Amino acid sequence: MDAKKRICLTYGNDQGGHQMSDTILQSNDVMDSRRGDIVVGVDGSDESFAALRWALGEASLTGQQVNAVYAWTHSWDMGSQPEDEEQWAQMRHDIARRLREWVAQASQGMTIDENRVKLTSVKATGTAALLEIGKDAQQIVVGRRSLGRVARWFLGSLSASLAEEAKVPVTVVRILDDEEASVQDAIANALTPTEETVSYTMPGSPLPRNQRPVVVGVDGSETSKHALRFAIDFAALHHAPLQVMFCWQLKDLGVVKGYENAVAPISVGQAQAERMLDELLDSVQVSSANIPDDFQIESHAFHIPASKGLIAASRYARHLVVGSRGLSGLDAHFLGSVSKQIINFADCTVTVVH
Repeated sequence: MDAKKRICLTYGNDQGGHQMSDTILQSNDVMDSRRGDIVVGVDGSDESFAALRWALGEASLTGQQVNAVYAWTHSWDMGSQPEDEEQWAQMRHDIARRLREWVAQASQGMTIDENRVKLTSVKATGTAALLEIGKDAQQIVVGRRSLGRVARWFLGSLSASLAEEAKVPVTVVRILDDEEASVQDAIANALTPTEETVSYTMPGSPLPRNQRPVVVGVDGSETSKHALRFAIDFAALHHAPLQVMFCWQLKDLGVVKGYENAVAPISVGQAQAERMLDELLDSVQVSSANIPDDFQIESHAFHIPASKGLIAASRYARHLVVGSRGLSGLDAHFLGSVSKQIINFADCTVTVVH
């Protein structure tokens, strides 16, 4: 976080209408983020608008509080640093106005209790602010930047770094911007030998997004158990079917009985993977007061690398949930962890659970 001073802005409703309070926080102060909040990063972009709308929609179903966090730096878009208290007051006013406008725009058509929407502004980078403010949240929500595949590989993204460093679930909301769609159309027309104009369509489900299943990737680890529990709650809340996927390779299966000193055939590996998947489902209690009677859950084991299989599944899913296991440090940067690859290339919104 910023070593000097930070600005935290909070607004709510009282009987007289909107009320704004502001507090100057010193570097040793602790940000207030009560457990159970949905913390969402906002900056006025289309991606953050989608993330904010997703978070507000989720809170409208669960009754949670949403904390919309705007992290800013003077070098970005705030102009010159205020020199006196009057200028600081004007900056706080401008930031508060921006935040209120963004929430009002994102919540159109929703029934939102404004007392459960908190607005926070902090002088810091987006990752640092969200990690600190969201450290005790139920989840952190951000939008995915629409960089090209090569740019994402070299430059990384806030969403990927946040998902790797956070200790709570991170949901990355996916949108396809007009520029990316138009480039895909241009590629489709350039490579199609016909005089007719064609439109690029990613292979996927014919169902509308809100009718598709929730997909969770598992591997038998404790982290994947957390991911499975999160996915069960999420799918039940949205009355969506849940598909549990174990994408495996022989190295993921451990020692296969009867093949301690040999390479097991794929058919034997498939049987082992299915047993591991059944054991995982048995170990996670799939019963809760919040689970409807008609809740549907199916499981599948596929012989394919996890990142490749789950990215393919994202074309048919409304939401993809994965665990955070993977590489770290330089290996993660150059080779890419499974969760990082999925965040960067999945075709639907993704939640990474720790």
